[in-house]
Amino acid sequence: MTAVQKTVDVSVAQMSVQELLHLIDEGAEILLTDGRKPLARLVPILQPNVPRIAGLHQGAISTSNDFDEPLPEEFWTAGA
Repeated sequence: MTAVQKTVDVSVAQMSVQELLHLIDEGAEILLTDGRKPLARLVPILQPNVPRIAGLHQGAISTSNDFDEPLPEEFWTAGA
């Protein structure tokens, strides 16, 4: 879905928050401006189409046994 951007100048805005949310729900992005100066952008929160599955990539990430040990002094002084 391609988002349609609608610009609303806050000094002349007559829309209620519910009207803005309705436009966003339909896929529009709202750019709030003060004259030509952009102030904020209201965008829809995209919900994932597929529910997340715990453990899907099990074993894809690993850490070493010493991951929480202090780093050697050379790490901090290298290039100094």
